[in-house]
Amino acid sequence: MRVVIVGPGAMGCLFSALFTKKKQAEVWLLDNQPQRAKKINNQGIIVEGLGQTFNQKVNITSQIKDIPPSDLVILCVKSYDTESAIKKIKPLLSGDTNVLTLQNGLGNIEMIAEIVGKDKVLGGVTANGATLLGDGHIRFCGQGETVIGKVDGLLSVPMRGIREIFNKSGFSTRLSKDINGIIWSKLIINVGINALTALTRLTNGQLIESPGTREILSQAVTEAVKIAKKKRIKLIYDDPIQKVESVCKATASNLSSMLQDILNKKITEIDCINGAIVRQGKSLGIATPANLILTDLVKAIESVYLPKN
Repeated sequence: MRVVIVGPGAMGCLFSALFTKKKQAEVWLLDNQPQRAKKINNQGIIVEGLGQTFNQKVNITSQIKDIPPSDLVILCVKSYDTESAIKKIKPLLSGDTNVLTLQNGLGNIEMIAEIVGKDKVLGGVTANGATLLGDGHIRFCGQGETVIGKVDGLLSVPMRGIREIFNKSGFSTRLSKDINGIIWSKLIINVGINALTALTRLTNGQLIESPGTREILSQAVTEAVKIAKKKRIKLIYDDPIQKVESVCKATASNLSSMLQDILNKKITEIDCINGAIVRQGKSLGIATPANLILTDLVKAIESVYLPKN
């Protein structure tokens, strides 16, 4: 199977390195920055953490023409880059190519389906934690489950092959007939963790050491759960707040992706996480004051360093 991973961020590098090291597929990493792609091509991907350190050479390019048509494309770009990324990789798609999104937040599946057709789209979430230390240099901070499925709930033979690649590469992976519930379950975890870490500069584990941050986490999660219940979405855990706190413990040393974005003065995914809860709340008549404040504060920080329109 030929797999193209789009985006050399923390998760894109992690999957590329482990898939290649375990020889489970012909892997290509697609970067939109030629200089960075050249650097990673020369140095390889450096992975440290969880008792291991290694340097893995990978196929990486910034040119679509370098990559043959592929069986699977995995999107690991930020949600605000979804549309441009999927348009760029269209030449790689054959009749049997699947496009898997392992991105944060809401709306990615719908946007991809509009461009490539819903039959090609797989949704997914991953609870693996990784921190980007530099170009092609990551720290593997925490292992967790990856879940993949289709919105229509159907399971296919290619999906079982994709699951096997992940599992044999060291990523515990299963298929689900209710990927919407899975995505919402991951969204609620991100709602509780990402913006709050971005604002406080705390690690995931430190969030639950302070009564103040623990209370804000609880409020944000409670608002999101109310919306999920209103939409009749079945979450995969019975106690959402306890679940978010357990994720904080399991990935205690991890810097959330949103905190990494703030530290690197990049645009965040706040609009598709806490901002999505605010929009959904407005449409359903559910108050979301904690998520509104978190969204506005993250946007205030962004406004300091992002270019003005």
